[in-house]
Amino acid sequence: MSLQNNTISGVIPPEIGKLTNLDALDLSSNEFVGDIPSSLGQLTRLNYLRLDRNNLSGQIPVDVAKLPGLTFLDLSFNNLSGPVPKIYAHDYSLAGNQYLCNSSTIHGCSSMTAMTNDQDLEFELGHLKHFSFHDLQNATGNFDSKNILGQGGFGIVYKGCLRNGTLVAVKRLKDPDVTGEVQFQTEVELIGLAVHRNLLRLYGFCMTSNERLLVYPYMPNGSVADRLRDYCNGKPSLDWSKRMQIALGAARGLLYLHEQCNPKIIHRDVKAANILLDESFEAIVGDFGLAKLLDRQESHVTTAVRGTIGHIAPEYLSTGQSSEKTDVYGFGILLLELITGPKTLSNGHGQSKKGMILDWVRELKEEKKLDKLVDRDLKDSFDVAELECSVDVIIQCTQTNPILRPKMSEVLHALEANVTLAESSVELNREPLPYGGPYSFSVRQEDPHDSSSFIIEPIELSGPR
Repeated sequence: MSLQNNTISGVIPPEIGKLTNLDALDLSSNEFVGDIPSSLGQLTRLNYLRLDRNNLSGQIPVDVAKLPGLTFLDLSFNNLSGPVPKIYAHDYSLAGNQYLCNSSTIHGCSSMTAMTNDQDLEFELGHLKHFSFHDLQNATGNFDSKNILGQGGFGIVYKGCLRNGTLVAVKRLKDPDVTGEVQFQTEVELIGLAVHRNLLRLYGFCMTSNERLLVYPYMPNGSVADRLRDYCNGKPSLDWSKRMQIALGAARGLLYLHEQCNPKIIHRDVKAANILLDESFEAIVGDFGLAKLLDRQESHVTTAVRGTIGHIAPEYLSTGQSSEKTDVYGFGILLLELITGPKTLSNGHGQSKKGMILDWVRELKEEKKLDKLVDRDLKDSFDVAELECSVDVIIQCTQTNPILRPKMSEVLHALEANVTLAESSVELNREPLPYGGPYSFSVRQEDPHDSSSFIIEPIELSGPR
């Protein structure tokens, strides 16, 4: 249930606790007053709860604090008071509640003992953790090459184990001098505010005079790119059903970044190597926001195109200027890889060698031979309706003109409902070009034989993250 960014007033009705199947509730940025209803503690399936930026008062209900399944709880910027109970959520924020007893400024509750351990205080308040460089050295075996999980344009990623036994991925960034300490911390905290079940959660970071490191949860199943090349008992590790669920998860994560996150975040390098998989093969979008974090200019214009040729939208490749439609294009190519397997883009189908794979996709659709697109290793184990829907989404997402591409909300609706994303659903001229200057497009329907719709064999510009 998402009701954020409205002007809803009054108290939060306690009857909301009867919605026992609710797994996400966002009432942030409204005008709610009164207490947080303790009935929210009855929502045992809830994993995401945001009540921030309202005018709520009173104490934090213990039943809400003890919800065992919460991944994220945000109660920041209200008028809450009293002692803070132990909060079971994996990540949470209480910032901006100056009357809570163990906020940075303590009011009342004189009988309470103030926390003195800085690390515990930082963790208890739900802020991003500031790791020392020494801590991360120990966690990664002094950045032992045996612990490298991957490397690319942003830096090297190491597997690590914290002192409490938590497995993490430590990203040691290249070019650490590109941002000052205050700017780096601000940008990292903005990335840390983007919390969604399909986004890679940021645990914390480390800053020294010459080092910048980011700490994330360890993803046991690696990336989609890794698993597309894997086989188990002679069969692909990712069957058709898993691939479609991955597409849905990635779409939900990108939708949150584009349309529900404030400020919105453009990923700029959507590809299989940046879609990670948790223990349940749930898609987790990684490395969002890092392109902007490492750019020198405060704009959508990048100092260098970051991404992989073959996955980059034409307008980004030619101008270096990006918008959310750049990510939509990348999602279209990701979906194509999920259907075809990695061979089409890595080794090159006869058509892709000529830079015409998208034209090949359109031709197969016109000839009603879409089965030829499907990864042969799946041995015809796929859903025809889902294939037809997915191909339509691919064609719409990879149109040369970014204005003609759908929003991620439209893409997700089509995939969830398993319906074709009709061109008529894309409102022409519904938004200005995402960049200025002489580079522009005329509004027209895509020519299926337009040779500017191209994909060539992938060439790493920044490499897997």
